[in-house]
Amino acid sequence: MVQAHDLGHPADWLIRSQHNRALPEGGKLWADVLSGEALGGIRFTMPSRQGQKAREVRQQVWAKRAMVSDGHGGRIEISCLVAREEGAPEGVKPVEWRLLTNRPIDSFEAAAELIDWYRARWEIELFFHVLKNGCRVEALQLSTVERLERTLALFMVVAWRIARLMRLGRTCPDLDAAPLFEPDEWQAAYILNRKKVPKTPPRLNEVVRLVAMLGGFLARKGDGEPGVKTIWLGLQRVMDFAAGIRFAREVHAL
Repeated sequence: MVQAHDLGHPADWLIRSQHNRALPEGGKLWADVLSGEALGGIRFTMPSRQGQKAREVRQQVWAKRAMVSDGHGGRIEISCLVAREEGAPEGVKPVEWRLLTNRPIDSFEAAAELIDWYRARWEIELFFHVLKNGCRVEALQLSTVERLERTLALFMVVAWRIARLMRLGRTCPDLDAAPLFEPDEWQAAYILNRKKVPKTPPRLNEVVRLVAMLGGFLARKGDGEPGVKTIWLGLQRVMDFAAGIRFAREVHAL
């Protein structure tokens, strides 16, 4: 937070507050924020997790601008946002988020936007999971910053595509696969799985599952939908095979 402040906040930041910080004038940050009136209430669906079904969450939202210690004898100005669940089901721990940001929160709409940012954290984690473990960017041994920047720019597109395929395959299963797969790619997925290739572009979810099966997804009745790892492993095989299809077509045309 201090470094971002010293640089003039070249990018906005939003982080989860783990510790209840002491205020310079006395008292604690979270209690100080909750002492005011709530800005309003929000409602959203909490996705299913291990051992927990998807459920609706209703939260009341508080926010306040505050000065906190920078750890070096000075002070830094931040905004603190607290979103606390009301009416949680019996036996379920209420969802409560305490967030810090450099952005001013002067309205309920501004607070709701930041909560939407925070709710997107799992998608961001998936993206960097693919970038780190699928593209293996940490294993690159490039000699200059310029080469690393160019490589990261390319791999970020790859990671984005894989994460997008996983999400759209789940949320828009009946979408036509053509806008997201080249004909040679979705045809390769069928051929490698020893399935009859359809004459027209199939559904997106069907192609994503076939790709993931090439990466180890078993597609059993209770397996749910594939994750990013099986998709990126399967997509490598699909891309290689699609390149072979294109090469064979070029050779045949000579």
